[in-house]
Amino acid sequence: MSPCAISWSMSMSTMNCRRTCRFWFPCRSICKIPKISSYSSRRMANFSTSSASPALVADADSTPSTDATPTKPKPWLVVGLGNPGRKYTGTRHNVGFEMVDTIAEAEGISMNTVSFKALFGKGFIRNVPIILAKPQTLMNASGESVGPMASYYKIPLKQVLLIYDDMDLPFAKLRLLPKGGHGGHNGMRSVIDHFKGSRDFPRLKIGIGRPPGKMDPVNFVLHAFNKQEREELDFAFHRGLEAVRILLLEGFNKSATFVNSAKQLEELG
Repeated sequence: MSPCAISWSMSMSTMNCRRTCRFWFPCRSICKIPKISSYSSRRMANFSTSSASPALVADADSTPSTDATPTKPKPWLVVGLGNPGRKYTGTRHNVGFEMVDTIAEAEGISMNTVSFKALFGKGFIRNVPIILAKPQTLMNASGESVGPMASYYKIPLKQVLLIYDDMDLPFAKLRLLPKGGHGGHNGMRSVIDHFKGSRDFPRLKIGIGRPPGKMDPVNFVLHAFNKQEREELDFAFHRGLEAVRILLLEGFNKSATFVNSAKQLEELG
């Protein structure tokens, strides 16, 4: 075969590869790209915000591709606040932990990694990377975990969701807000302090109700739930899971409409 024929054959092979491959790689004679399952590729995703792999260079003799590379979704950090230790398990002050556990179980995310003074796991909600975290400091020092974690992964505060208990909300009621103060919640106070005073991050509040009679609020938040409360709370966690999915996939406004609407119970029927 003549040199010209070889050059023409290689050019046509390259053009054919570019039509059939989602991401084009320069070919020598034929396109050989190993197949990777979607599950494996998702697990191999890089959660850092460092730059992607070097740009691919097209053959000088071929026409440049006009296909634009899809924008890679940026990761979210979702943090549930609570107290570590068995004696706090199932208490009102730990509903943030339980909400994160609900998300992890539903999305198949393992929470067995310990770093930044937290239990955390990495995974996806559809194609959006998510980091779930449960700080293992005491509640009042939660910022010591959340602040460094958000900084290390370079996650903007608008994509850091805090989930925690709120005595000012009726029991099992959810409220999603784009920003705000700590409202007397010491865990949130600590997080805001470690965000250098910034309050511009979303938060999902879970209502635990007010203490009965003259009961000390400190003792109240450390009490467990009765059977009826547990059933209502489990339903609230289901709604919270849907809210987080909508938040990551469709944006804050749609999620807030779902969470804060008076019709949310009817929608889930």
